[in-house]
Amino acid sequence: MDLYEHQARELFEEHGIVVPRAEVTDSPLQAREIARRLGGRVVVKAQVKTGGRGKAGGVRMAADPTAAELTARQILGMDIKGHTVGTVMLAQPVDVEQEFYVSYVLDRAAGRFLAIASAEGGMEIEEVAARRPEAVARVHIDPAQGVTSARASEIAEAAGLPPQTVDVLVRLWEVLVREDAVLVEVNPLVRTAQGRIVALDGKVTLDDNARFRQARWGADESVRDDPLETAAAAKGLNYVRLDGEVGVIGNGAGLVMSTLDVVAGCGARPANFLDIGGGASAQVMADGLSVILSDPAVKSVLVNVFGGITACDAVAEGIVRALDTVRLTRPLVVRLDGNNAARGRAILDERAHPLVHQATTMDGAALRAAELATAA
Repeated sequence: MDLYEHQARELFEEHGIVVPRAEVTDSPLQAREIARRLGGRVVVKAQVKTGGRGKAGGVRMAADPTAAELTARQILGMDIKGHTVGTVMLAQPVDVEQEFYVSYVLDRAAGRFLAIASAEGGMEIEEVAARRPEAVARVHIDPAQGVTSARASEIAEAAGLPPQTVDVLVRLWEVLVREDAVLVEVNPLVRTAQGRIVALDGKVTLDDNARFRQARWGADESVRDDPLETAAAAKGLNYVRLDGEVGVIGNGAGLVMSTLDVVAGCGARPANFLDIGGGASAQVMADGLSVILSDPAVKSVLVNVFGGITACDAVAEGIVRALDTVRLTRPLVVRLDGNNAARGRAILDERAHPLVHQATTMDGAALRAAELATAA
């Protein structure tokens, strides 16, 4: 469960991490009053559970209360990567001298947490990591030992962070452990002209398995999951929304994860993770397609199924029946392999839907889906 930025900063503040004064509202008129209380000049930030707000125009400076009202009016209702802005946070501006990046994330493959830090934070941290990976330190954390001051000093030194950040690294670890989080991130963590270390932004993802211990958020109606994830959960689907343009459906988590990697290798971005497991009935396929096609960012859909207990002809029947209930508006690429694959392909050929394309290999299917998404 992802928290909004203002909720993440609330946790940071509770654990002794310095954050700018800020308030949240869904009203432009209230934004004017908040700006007045905060001193006039404020940063207006869209509150959505996705990245890229700054580049999308969801983070802007307002010079005075009147400008804050106008800016809030412009940002509220914006669509940022499929997320509608319902609230904005107004924060006091900070005189930034240097920006850093710090985070802790669960590394499931290693069975440990991973500290990621860089002396070059800000909106371009992804480009820094891709262009100069040596500028981003990655240090594994043994959960039994945690992050002591000594361990935090090692992380800071590896990333080239100033000594003043050591205390923040320790406190961020406390947030991770005490709040049952699988990710805590500050980008940017800044040093001000006055030498203070301040968290200007925050991202926290809580472990869904620990919701029973985090009743505080479960009772808070403002903590809403992504609407498509909520709709998928109501249909019993294992769906996670991503920032991409190729929708993905597969049977088995491993196969779906591999499909996401292959799509990315073809120059496209997967729009979701959707594992239909061992069942691919008409209703399951219809529900899956309905959720994926509800994402306006999706330009094509890839169904990648390996027939085992559920044979490929049953999957194909499910797709055909789903096409009778779901209006297919974007290209659908289907790759069937395994048990009764030839029969499954024949069923789709007989249906001859103009937007349904078939491929015999995962690489070929991913490439075709990527091409169709690019051409859309």
